[in-house]
Amino acid sequence: MTTNLPFLNKTVLVTGSGRGIGRAIALHFATLGADVVINFFRNRKPAESTANEIIALGRRALVVKADVGDLDDITQLFDQVEAEFGGLDFFVHNAASGYNREVMQQKPRGWEWTMNINARALLFAAQRAAPLMEKRGGGSIISITSPGADYVLPEYVVVGASKAALNAITRYLAVEFSSKNIVVNAISPGVVETDALKHFDAMREDENLIEKTAKATPAGRLVTPDEVAGVVAFLASPAAAMIRGQVITLDGGYLLQMKSRE
Repeated sequence: MTTNLPFLNKTVLVTGSGRGIGRAIALHFATLGADVVINFFRNRKPAESTANEIIALGRRALVVKADVGDLDDITQLFDQVEAEFGGLDFFVHNAASGYNREVMQQKPRGWEWTMNINARALLFAAQRAAPLMEKRGGGSIISITSPGADYVLPEYVVVGASKAALNAITRYLAVEFSSKNIVVNAISPGVVETDALKHFDAMREDENLIEKTAKATPAGRLVTPDEVAGVVAFLASPAAAMIRGQVITLDGGYLLQMKSRE
């Protein structure tokens, strides 16, 4: 292991890593020396593009189509990881989905879809990740959660409930996996300035969401995908070995002034 490539000869699986935050995490780990498993469900082209960038950095990249909300897909995803790399060092549960509607408009199908992708996937993917990490002497599991797990956000009831479940699963995994030398944590970013957010913002007729949120953030701007990636990498590093079962807020101080905006 070298100073410039601390994750050399390590393997990371990042779900939902074709675009956005997942893509930034995948690329960041590659710059630190890791080989990367890129997961997507619907859009192969962005995933292949991310893989090409990783290969250009001199790292190995494996692209796997899998719906993490489906237990059979989780099985085949980890089967491919094991077949290609023999083990796993880091697992980043980034893939997420959800039905953003008010309480009275929610349907059972939307509940199941959201809970399965956002929360259930972490539990059963962790079951598969653990033995692969034990082959390497331990590892790290990091999930991307949301402030909606603790705060009431508009039309966010089902996603918020799924993220609250994810946070609880994180704590249980952290305790039970410690004996396996597997460190488990989660990151709760605020509003992250992704291409998807910019597109959504451009479609709005009211005040610019990005500008409005930036003004309400003590740091004066939104969090970037690269900043999320940097914190994920830190939590995967030996320096974070004693951080366990925590949800790290990364929002430029936005939630610190929540009450003052009410």
